Amino acid sequence: MTQRTLFHRAAVALLLGAVAAVSTSCGDVARTGRSPVFLIVDRIEASAGGGDDFSSFLLSDVLTKGGVINDNGRVEFRLALKNPGSVTSPLGPSTLNEVTITRYRVQYIRADGRNTPGVDVPHAFDGGMTVTVGAQTGGSGAFLLVRHEAKAEPPLRNLRSLGGSSVFISTIAEITFYGRDQAGNEVMASGTISVNFADFADPE
Repeated sequence: MTQRTLFHRAAVALLLGAVAAVSTSCGDVARTGRSPVFLIVDRIEASAGGGDDFSSFLLSDVLTKGGVINDNGRVEFRLALKNPGSVTSPLGPSTLNEVTITRYRVQYIRADGRNTPGVDVPHAFDGGMTVTVGAQTGGSGAFLLVRHEAKAEPPLRNLRSLGGSSVFISTIAEITFYGRDQAGNEVMASGTISVNFADFADPE
């Protein structure tokens, strides 16, 4: 192989590497959006049967005293700048960076890979919410984590009275929140919580 051929191949390899690096960089920019802030989900908690007792996981009862009751979630947000400045000159979010959440999406997944909606897990759904995450104060809000309708449809309906082929369905609920900063840039963030479905014993 001639030296000229080796030089040509090396030049092509360098060019392809540069293209790959640019493509990766563009992908990262597209994924994080144009907003100068990150929306961070600090905490997600859930309460069974629409109650006030929130915890870091959910035991969702598919049938409570002969009826179905939705399960609620709550979330805490905060903001962080993509360019926070230096140690000697740190920067913080301003009121222009505050983010207003307008909607969310809940999707259920199983660790065993059986994720067919309506067969293995409840159907995903979208909901609306309005929460403004302050530059310094953060923000929090409530949302619907498990719908009434889901408990009246397969596969959750099949768990009633310990019926069907399985007694429990263990899932991870992934909740993605969507909003915009005050300059109109789209922002999104996701969090997860464990949700275990069964026909649990009713409280006295």
